[in-house]
Amino acid sequence: MSFVIGLTGPTGAGKSSVTAVAESLGFKVIDCDQFARIAVEKGSDGLADVVKAFGNDILNPDGTLNRAALAAVAFATSDKTELLNQTLLPHIVKLINSEINEPRVLLDAPTLFESGADSLCDEVIVVLSDEKTRKKRIMERDGIDEAAAELRIKAGKDDNFYIEKTNNIVYNDCELSVLNLKIQKLLNKLLEENENV
Repeated sequence: MSFVIGLTGPTGAGKSSVTAVAESLGFKVIDCDQFARIAVEKGSDGLADVVKAFGNDILNPDGTLNRAALAAVAFATSDKTELLNQTLLPHIVKLINSEINEPRVLLDAPTLFESGADSLCDEVIVVLSDEKTRKKRIMERDGIDEAAAELRIKAGKDDNFYIEKTNNIVYNDCELSVLNLKIQKLLNKLLEENENV
């Protein structure tokens, strides 16, 4: 049986630091964003459902998803973001389930709670960081301007949404070496608490 840790937090918080340490401890890391891309590939049921929810304007002429067009409409209001999550997440969870096949698994899932994928997890780790740092990371990561980065931050949940749901919180507000030690300590603690791993 797999020991599954869910990893989540607001966009730009720096979750990749946790995945790197988890891999060094023998965890299979499942990148749920990757499954989000697979779930909307041309001809998929996921893409058909997203088109049903948001219309044909989110498609390129060749029938593939136009991500920028979808982002513009899906992140415009919290209701639209919620609609995207409700439409797409069941498809993503189905794909994730098929990959939980190692003794130690880390689910890197930005929408872990919203998708219900936290029900697949034995423990959940949340990474938090201040908004200014997050904005900078998002702009660099996605090659977008400040206004677009702010839109993504506003479309997400606030820190309290995460704090209320787990005791395993990592504040990404220190040197990388210190952060890595913090993460290692937490992961080892969770492994010790869950025997047979």
